[in-house]
Amino acid sequence: MAYVTDPTRPMFTTMHYCTRCGMPATQPDAVFDQLGICVSCRSQEQKMHIDWKQRDADLRQILDKFRGQHPEYDCLVPISGGKDSAYQLYLLTQVYKVRPLACTFSHNWFSETGRKNLDWCLETFDVDHIMFTPRRSVVNRCARRSLELLGDSCWHCHAGVGAFPVQAAVKYGIKLIVYGESAAEASPQATYDKILPYDQHYFFKISAFHYPETFATDYLPLSDLGGFKLPSDGEIAAKGVWGIHIGNYVFWDGERQTEFLRDRYGWREDHVEGTYKCYKSVECRMPGVHDYTKFLKRGYGRTTDHVAQDVRAGLLTLEEGNRLVREIDPHEPPVLDYYLKISGYSREEFYAIMDAHREKVGILTRVEIEAALADAKRQTTPAAKA
Repeated sequence: MAYVTDPTRPMFTTMHYCTRCGMPATQPDAVFDQLGICVSCRSQEQKMHIDWKQRDADLRQILDKFRGQHPEYDCLVPISGGKDSAYQLYLLTQVYKVRPLACTFSHNWFSETGRKNLDWCLETFDVDHIMFTPRRSVVNRCARRSLELLGDSCWHCHAGVGAFPVQAAVKYGIKLIVYGESAAEASPQATYDKILPYDQHYFFKISAFHYPETFATDYLPLSDLGGFKLPSDGEIAAKGVWGIHIGNYVFWDGERQTEFLRDRYGWREDHVEGTYKCYKSVECRMPGVHDYTKFLKRGYGRTTDHVAQDVRAGLLTLEEGNRLVREIDPHEPPVLDYYLKISGYSREEFYAIMDAHREKVGILTRVEIEAALADAKRQTTPAAKA
């Protein structure tokens, strides 16, 4: 049996894990060096040696370049009300003194806490705001199609956060889009040493994977997906739209920033399914399904992501992290019932689709995943809790 029951060790012997943070090789585009250490761990080392004073000067130069080019707004800021976008607004309005237009793609799955945090952001930092909310029937059909194509429930969110801010920038003639944390925080495709050039297709390349033209199907026609379409490259170039991630220019520390927003301004945390963190994706009611499908497909969920980040930051030991992973990642989230209701899938159909996606990844067997799920189920029985 390739499933490991020791709670201080990784779950699967057939998977390679980063020797430092525990991130598995089934992470898309994962790269490890000769010591078995992942790119994200090396990026955190680089982060400590970046000249952040120079990066701050570079950011100020960029913001000054775009300041005043639009009669009302110096930049456009995509926000969800989550901790990263709240900190973006704090930096831009309170530190760098620019005039942003806040822009939200609504996944139409807002949690109560998330909605309050979004309203709080807009009131606290006194910014104008636009939002696009796709209608419920489109979201439900996207959630069904997404599982089939991607093996997760969230294509409409991946595509919407990539497309709508660019649509808005082109429509309103705002040349600079300011995104949040650097891709180097968690992606193996980026490092802090070299800032990636702006790419308007970024979110479609790393998470959506399908443009509306290939996502559309008989029960979800292209005419329903206008909110998820990028403007053409020609339109974007003609308007001079460009983007940065502010986390490439400001030392990014999600824990410290969340504490700052919570303690100084009253930003709210809450329970989030699929993780031990109370602030990661607190704005959404559905991350539990997204993260559970990742576990079924790739053998790790969002707790693994957060453990890896905390191990790199020195907040956890790898053994402590492995215990948390085992306690959370393999557990079916309660919100799965809601997903099945809106998508129209039966529970059996859901697991069959995820089994097919796991086979495409091609590392874990069905027996291994079922052993992990069975172990998780035993942990939640009254006898196990006694």
